[in-house]
Amino acid sequence: MPRRRLHKQGSRLFALYVLASLIPISVTGAVALRGDTQAADKFGLDWARAQAVVIEQMAIAPALRGADLSLGLNTAERDRLQSATDLAIFNGTVSSLRLRSLTGAVQFSDDGSVTGSVPVSDPAFRTAAAGGTDVTVIEGDPQKPGTIRVVEPVKAGANGQATGVLEVYLPYDAIATKVQSEARSEIVRLSVSLVGLFVTLALISWWTTRSLRQNAATHEYESLHDSLTGLPNRELFQDKAQDALDRSRRGERGALVLIDLDDFKEINDTLGHHAGDQLLQVVSHRLRRALRTGDTVARIGGDEFAMVLPSGGRAETLALLHRVRAELGEEVVLDGVSLHVEACFGVCFYPEGADTVEDLLQHADTAMYRGKQGPGGIMIYDSSWPHLATHSLVIQRELRDALARDELVLQYQPKVNLSSGRVNCLEALVRWQHPERGLLLPAEFLPVVERSELIGPLTIWVLRQALADCAQWTAQGNDWMVAVNVSARNLTATQFAGSVVQILHEAGVPPDRLRLEVSESALAFDAGLVRATIDALAGHGISISVDHFGIGLRNLAQVSAASVSEIKIDSTFLAGLPGSKQDRAMVRSIIGLGHNLGCLVTAQGVESQEVADVLTDAECDDAQGYLWLHPGPWSEVARAFDATTVSASREGSP
Repeated sequence: MPRRRLHKQGSRLFALYVLASLIPISVTGAVALRGDTQAADKFGLDWARAQAVVIEQMAIAPALRGADLSLGLNTAERDRLQSATDLAIFNGTVSSLRLRSLTGAVQFSDDGSVTGSVPVSDPAFRTAAAGGTDVTVIEGDPQKPGTIRVVEPVKAGANGQATGVLEVYLPYDAIATKVQSEARSEIVRLSVSLVGLFVTLALISWWTTRSLRQNAATHEYESLHDSLTGLPNRELFQDKAQDALDRSRRGERGALVLIDLDDFKEINDTLGHHAGDQLLQVVSHRLRRALRTGDTVARIGGDEFAMVLPSGGRAETLALLHRVRAELGEEVVLDGVSLHVEACFGVCFYPEGADTVEDLLQHADTAMYRGKQGPGGIMIYDSSWPHLATHSLVIQRELRDALARDELVLQYQPKVNLSSGRVNCLEALVRWQHPERGLLLPAEFLPVVERSELIGPLTIWVLRQALADCAQWTAQGNDWMVAVNVSARNLTATQFAGSVVQILHEAGVPPDRLRLEVSESALAFDAGLVRATIDALAGHGISISVDHFGIGLRNLAQVSAASVSEIKIDSTFLAGLPGSKQDRAMVRSIIGLGHNLGCLVTAQGVESQEVADVLTDAECDDAQGYLWLHPGPWSEVARAFDATTVSASREGSP
């Protein structure tokens, strides 16, 4: 694991640092110890020199009383010297001494011996005869082992000149003991200091390497995890997916799943990015809570999540995904607005689905966008599908080119008045005539567009084309309104209302001939700006319709407060008609609610005359659906309907 390797590297770094600091400390200690030993030796020699000076000045010189050593000593002078030196010899301060003339003759010896003296030719003797002092430790002399020899001048005369040479032999044991004692004390002090220094450096090293290891671990974690949710990011997810794919070669099977949240851009645009961040944190928590041990979930994009689900068959994996999607859809409240999280899951099983991580992601992405077209929300990749460029970035790039090359087309579906049978409005529905993939329905590209800045240019293009078509059918005698769908992202653009008014003016279409259809979720997520835009549009005479009314409604006050002139009953409420009493009651309630709010009520997705009859009895105003006509060019609508009533020959035709 990377963290374990990081810990080992940190331990090796600490050990290396300790060794690196121990070597110079040891060298420093050795140098300091050698210096202390040399200083101790110097101290011993200086002490011996001082002792000899004291003997010469306090005992020898007074006893000689200016005698000329070259002439020898008389008995009285010898006796005085013997008396003056006996105490030092007796106390052991001095081992022996000799007094010599400048010619080398021994004039006095404490023990009477004349052998073993320093030769006249010896540099020590010559130094003393010249007035200097020579101090030497004698270690190898069998006659005088462990002694210090001091050779110094005797200055018995008044002129301060040397009159003789004094050899003093001092016992080295006492001096050595003192030197060793001082050396041991110094060694102890030095050792304590060096150990303290080493411990201090070791602690600094430990703290430094620990901090570096922690910082490196933090940096590694942050580089592999999403800062908002704490989930693995795309890089770590790809590593996990590659590990799972490698295990699949040894027989382990699993699935890679991509998850895309619905209406996330609307939440960001209306409630603000802080609400979007809160939603992502809630989603990440729910995903982690719902998965099993061994499963991996990551955030790989803005509102895109991915999962690796190993060790599971298809049935087990799908059961898990349905449970995850159900838990994900639990109610959440953001800034006082109650929401139900909806998401689309794209699934690619491995190893049969792909043999590389890139292909797994691409196939799961394909399944995810195909899943947006169906009601289930979970789509499994099928290798028999034709290869489609469904990645969002590809779609955005191609759609920009499509706008430039005028590849988009509009088809229209009429709204029919149920009482009179007259067509009073055409709803514009955009299609993409793709040069390679043929005619694409909105479900194949709008989910991507609504999450990008392309929704603005696309909506403007639809408005321009729809109003241009409206001007043409008006010129042919048809007084139909035109309805155009807009998203919450459009309504939160501050210049949107002004742009719509300008396009109306350019097309020469009166504002009361345009109706803008807004999704109910846009009102539910309203943070003030959406309603302000709707009120501004209504102030110019443009009517506003609430599309798919009744699906996920959170706050009815949003509808009553906004300047809404129409509500459209979603087709899901018509599924049980005409047989279901509950559905009939629900439809009647929605129609009554809309009328009480002063709104026109239109039913969507009417496909049978029986349903149309139930809606008529419930006093629904308008309806649209395959009962009358499939979407097509406005010219087909004109051929299917005359200017006032439904053509009798076309009633009931698909």
